[in-house]
Amino acid sequence: MAENIAYFGVMIAAGVQFFVTPLYGALSDRIGRRPVYMFGAAFLLLLSFPFFWLLDTRMVVLIWLAIVLGYAIGNGAMFATQPAFFSELFGTNVRYSGVSLGYQLTAVFAGGLAPFIATALLAWAGGNPWLVSVYVAVLALISLVSVYLATETFHGEISEELSGKPSDGPGEASGEPSRAV
Repeated sequence: MAENIAYFGVMIAAGVQFFVTPLYGALSDRIGRRPVYMFGAAFLLLLSFPFFWLLDTRMVVLIWLAIVLGYAIGNGAMFATQPAFFSELFGTNVRYSGVSLGYQLTAVFAGGLAPFIATALLAWAGGNPWLVSVYVAVLALISLVSVYLATETFHGEISEELSGKPSDGPGEASGEPSRAV
């Protein structure tokens, strides 16, 4: 059973996230993408040390609680709002490329390297997870500040053609399709 504790914790967290993701999405439609995303980042910032304290109790229920809090509650808020928030940050002419480039680069540099960085920090601290907590807190703080500085997009017009913004082609700002000459 001991080897399955983390596995079952992740399964429980995934089940909880299955239900909270649409709730976070609906909340972001009501109050905005930024507040929901910032809640998730702030929650993970505040959880960075208590997460490992809960793991150190070696009590199965508290370990599962730590995993659920981090994965479903903190990460869930960010996961639920990310697709709409990120895509709304880009104009329609570069939206797919902008979002895809952002996802791919962060997957390699942030997600791909994170396990190696955490393992190195854990080894450097002699098995004590405090440096991993600092690492998570710093990343959460960077996310929090970045989203705070980003533009709120949930009530804005996401179509450049309909928003009256300047465009590359003639007639696009007025809603008329551009014609190739």
